[in-house]
Amino acid sequence: MRYVIVSNRLPLLFVKDDAGNIVSKEGAGGLVAGIKSYLKAVGADDYVWIGWPGGVFDDPKDRESVRKLSSQARCIPVFIDEPDYHGFYNGFSNSVIYPLFHYFPNYVNYDQQNWEVYKKVNKAFMDEVLKIARPDDIIWIHDYHLMLLPSMLREGKADARIGFFLHIPFPSYEIFRMLPGTCRKELLNGMLGSDLIGFHTYDYMQEFLTCVSRLLGYENNMGYIEGQDLMLRRVDTFPMGIDFRMMQKMSSDPYVINEKKRLHDTFGDARIIFSIDRLDYTKGILNRLRGYRMLLEKNPQLRGRILLVLTVVPSREDIKEYRNMKIAIDEEVGAINGRFGAIGWTPIVYQYRFIDSNLLIALYDLADIALITPLRDGMNLVAKEYVAAKVDSPGVLILSDMAGAAKELGDAVMVNPYHPEDICTALEKALAMTKEEQMQRIAAMQERIKSYDIMRWGNDFMKELEEVKSMQAQFDLKLLGRNEQALISDYKKSKRALILLDYDGTLVPFTDRPQKAVPKKQVLDLLKSLSHNKKNEIVVISGRDKGTLDKWFGSMDISMVAEHGVLVKERGAEWGALRPLTTSWKSTIMPILKDYANRLPGSYVEEKEFSLAWHYRNAESEFASLRVDELFDNLSKFTSNADINVYKGNKVIEIKNAGVNKGIATKYFVNKTKPDFIMAMGDDYTDEDTFKVLTKSAYTIRVGMEQSYARYNLHNSAEVLRLLENLLSQ
Repeated sequence: MRYVIVSNRLPLLFVKDDAGNIVSKEGAGGLVAGIKSYLKAVGADDYVWIGWPGGVFDDPKDRESVRKLSSQARCIPVFIDEPDYHGFYNGFSNSVIYPLFHYFPNYVNYDQQNWEVYKKVNKAFMDEVLKIARPDDIIWIHDYHLMLLPSMLREGKADARIGFFLHIPFPSYEIFRMLPGTCRKELLNGMLGSDLIGFHTYDYMQEFLTCVSRLLGYENNMGYIEGQDLMLRRVDTFPMGIDFRMMQKMSSDPYVINEKKRLHDTFGDARIIFSIDRLDYTKGILNRLRGYRMLLEKNPQLRGRILLVLTVVPSREDIKEYRNMKIAIDEEVGAINGRFGAIGWTPIVYQYRFIDSNLLIALYDLADIALITPLRDGMNLVAKEYVAAKVDSPGVLILSDMAGAAKELGDAVMVNPYHPEDICTALEKALAMTKEEQMQRIAAMQERIKSYDIMRWGNDFMKELEEVKSMQAQFDLKLLGRNEQALISDYKKSKRALILLDYDGTLVPFTDRPQKAVPKKQVLDLLKSLSHNKKNEIVVISGRDKGTLDKWFGSMDISMVAEHGVLVKERGAEWGALRPLTTSWKSTIMPILKDYANRLPGSYVEEKEFSLAWHYRNAESEFASLRVDELFDNLSKFTSNADINVYKGNKVIEIKNAGVNKGIATKYFVNKTKPDFIMAMGDDYTDEDTFKVLTKSAYTIRVGMEQSYARYNLHNSAEVLRLLENLLSQ
């Protein structure tokens, strides 16, 4: 087994030295550090990392140098020219996805050309992956730059083990749907090319599932997604951890201890409030500074006794919003230092630069308070690093409740990062907290991040990926594919064949309104041709009313079943019921259904001769789920003593006479025709009644990848039509 890690950037950065030679240096960032720590922790010696090399290298000699240096570090570079990288990275990734997913829609700058470039670059990554992909690979794709890559790879390598992890928040449906219609669906479908999709928190996962349901129509069952055109997919939560033991070990390193002593000599006895962040409008740095200014205004006795050590790491300075943010931070720091500073004391020690890991850990351990207040953050590993770096020393973590890490670090002092007043109050609380309470809180948080560290995070993801592939393999065994020739052979040898066909979802795909699902010429031609063979008894066994079925198929020499078994029309005969039916109950049930239709926009009632149906395919899924359960429970209780049954179908609740279903109708045709070959195909719960009553020798086929009593599965209605065409060719 080999890991193929795919991310926007490689863990190495390639630049030219003063002599013009290509050299490499270690890359930075939480994703790179986390993945490298995981690979090291599990002892992975067979992996390859694919990503952008950190610069534009157009010269063939430079590219060759980058490739050579990359291969020595198990890396494969994806070369992108400057205009494309700008459109892909600064354009779509960081001017559309990043601000939107962090709830900054005003910062979104959508450009159709950048969207096309985003697709082009994702394809370039696909090409590099496919060049080296092996059957035993685990392809692990990371973050928002490559959301289309999973589905692209799936098309080129259908059986691949593909995992995708999103390291930023996933937004609510109301935010996500601000994207153009085609774009948002492509992004969701792109992610669904993965076998397993991971998020940091449960909230992000639920927002994703809601968008998938509303925009693509795929429902989920406990995080498992499946559909007619979609193999089983898994969506789950994996809060990313850190290498806790390494952090503790580094905190005790002699160099770090010397750094801490040097810093203590520099800062004196002032209580240290430490803040470090990448330059980013999502990090809430300005509100942090305003909260600190408010603290100094309200508590003059703290002046000279506290110190804010503010480190801002340069980032994306070629993007306008980031340049403006840098200017605003500089001005705010200057204003606070100018107003409150005195000889011998400066309120803020401000540095705008990258700092190495030894100095960072020394600052973590030295700091009395860590002030980490992003306006929105996928996880925020800095908060976990601060806690881990505390070796038998007190400290207080002030953490934004908008950070993913807040779900785990419940002993931090939580703040609303949008309100400087909250930050000020949190600082006052932290400064007043006893050392005993500080130690208790730190110990509780350390226990959490020690037990769910970076290795546990990666192992859990990989374990679940294997479980999904195992479940898919079970579905594969039920796919008709390898058994189709046996089916055709048995059909050819038969003297009397019974072919039972559901309509919606089987012969035709679903539409937003049932009346739109009119049979196409291909369907009509197939049924006519099959019916011309006198050994065939063709039965369209549907939930449709008899009038609709007559209109579509009445001129054909086939049999029909309407309303899921309520009415039967044998070929050449009239419609009739298999048992006495009543309709008196409809006048009582109809007002209830109409009331619910009025209460749920997008739903409506369909009246058939002997049944009623309440459709909600066009209703908002979250709201609909509440109404569906409520209506189903009410109807079940209301009809408990009546001779009628209530059924949940595919986006529909149906009420009909008890004792009639597709299974009863199926038995009728089996007994009447006495076939030596039976094939039944259907896509929903009503067809399960058919599958249950047929013998094991019958070819029962569920359309879609759901669990079923059927022996086999087909993916969708297109495969149904292909199978029928194959029967005709015999």
